Amino acid sequence: MIRILGTIFAGLLGLAFGSFLNVCLSRWPAGESIVKPRSHCRQCGRTLAWWENVPLLSWLALRGRCRTCRAWIGWRYPLVEVAIGLLWSLVGWSFFSQFQAMDVALSPSLGLPQVGFLPAIAALFFLWILVGIAVLDAEHFWIADALTLPGIALGLALQVLFVSLLRMPLQVQSAFWIRLGERLLEILAAAALILLIRWLYWLIRRREGIGLGDAKLMALLAAWLGLPLALLSFGLGVVLGALVALVLLVIPSARRDSERWSLSKLPLGTFLCIGGIVSSLWGQPILAAYLRWAGF
Repeated sequence: MIRILGTIFAGLLGLAFGSFLNVCLSRWPAGESIVKPRSHCRQCGRTLAWWENVPLLSWLALRGRCRTCRAWIGWRYPLVEVAIGLLWSLVGWSFFSQFQAMDVALSPSLGLPQVGFLPAIAALFFLWILVGIAVLDAEHFWIADALTLPGIALGLALQVLFVSLLRMPLQVQSAFWIRLGERLLEILAAAALILLIRWLYWLIRRREGIGLGDAKLMALLAAWLGLPLALLSFGLGVVLGALVALVLLVIPSARRDSERWSLSKLPLGTFLCIGGIVSSLWGQPILAAYLRWAGF
């Protein structure tokens, strides 16, 4: 019963935080405050009533349109809320199942310390950030430093500081510095992979193909997941991006656009975030299955 109620609560909380994320995604690109003014229609400016701010239900009740000017609200709003709700439900299901078994550690994929609710809260925040970055890059080809840079610092703190200091006796605290150095090297290696691809692309095409935001995103993934799972995220993201490119390639309308297909852009950060979400939740089993298949 605890597991079911906890999962439902996590899902409802995810819907609420997904609604808040929508506010951030609408206002950040425009340079607006996420605090003031109150939620309003982006077209007519009317302040929304409380019942128009209920996550998902309000969008369904209004059929995706403003009650006053009938402007289309957009699919992004319910999709982000549902995505956060489902992802947080998965974390809640995993956490409370182990909580019932007197083991409050989350999944070994994130490798977070066994300190009460800290692993689950950290996982919720990490998934929230990835969804936000994915949408920003998909809509604006922009990965905000305000998300990646603090995310790298927080991931490093959680993965190294807490794991090392809380699990090691004082007489072997020197291992903390070794662990810190290892994780910093993993972060640098993940970012260097994107920078290397960016440099090679420029040598071949003489124009920018990958933004620096993608390098910071890879560093974020390495800070939270470690280099192996960050590379898995990269591999999954590249495969997904290639599949999307193939689908768009066979659509006639995509080839008739004024911009030539070879110059069109795809949001790599969005695909990396999707790969990061998969890796954070199921990365360890995927890597284990691959190693068994490869004979290691």
